[in-house]
Amino acid sequence: MENVKFQFIETNGIKLHTAVAGPEDGPLVVLLHGFPEFWFGWKNQLQFLAEKGYRVVVPDQRGYNLSDKPEEIDHYTVDFLRDDIIGIIEHFQKETAIIIGHDWGGAVAWHLAATRPEYVEKLLVLNIPHPKAMPRVFRKNPLQWIKSSYIAFFQLPNLPEKALGKGEFKAMQQSLEQTSNKNTFSKQEIEQYKAAWSQPGALTAMLNWYRAIRRGSLGQVPETKIQVPVRIIWGLGDQFLSPMLAKESLAFCEDADLVFVGEATHWVHHEQPEIVNRLMDQFINE
Repeated sequence: MENVKFQFIETNGIKLHTAVAGPEDGPLVVLLHGFPEFWFGWKNQLQFLAEKGYRVVVPDQRGYNLSDKPEEIDHYTVDFLRDDIIGIIEHFQKETAIIIGHDWGGAVAWHLAATRPEYVEKLLVLNIPHPKAMPRVFRKNPLQWIKSSYIAFFQLPNLPEKALGKGEFKAMQQSLEQTSNKNTFSKQEIEQYKAAWSQPGALTAMLNWYRAIRRGSLGQVPETKIQVPVRIIWGLGDQFLSPMLAKESLAFCEDADLVFVGEATHWVHHEQPEIVNRLMDQFINE
């Protein structure tokens, strides 16, 4: 990718491998990927935002790709994950950043905005509900339990690693391909993902984000209403998460809007990059 530099940033006691682009004096935008992606998942947004004049920073979050992978499950709770991002903002000597998160990266973004709002200028989340919206929707919508059943499987020791790593990560490749629109992920892109998943200790570290739920990770997220402006972008064809979760998340925000995107799944930023990029740029400039 043009004009993208890579660097390791020391933050919160670990090193995070990070893609950086855009003018140094531009407003800071931090893009947070989810499972099972890495910085590359934001390839369609990185260049666009940099060309619009933003200083764009995309870490491989802890446990992923080339970033450090602490062994203890407790080191993957959202408090740790949040503090990694605070360290990045401070590294770039900015007081605040625009925080954009998808999937698990969105959960970290929600938590950062809820607990340390002084670091967040605006919050943009893609296909991830506010963590406190999940239990509410489980009560109303039993189907969501079925959609989320893989989370229980990921809690088991060792078995998920074997299942996901088997046959050159066949199950993970199929999961990306079967839950996205056709041809969303090219063969070359899948190879990039496999290289990231193949890093020593990566699969266990990625799964530890889920295992930390048992250690009270999501209990660290408060129910207090988020004060910073929020935009939720939601691909309507998400096989993992019901649109009900997006609507329920609005209840945890003082100032939020929700945009549903048709012909898009959980992987909305890959499938409809032009729409997503326009919605991002428009929201940041409001």
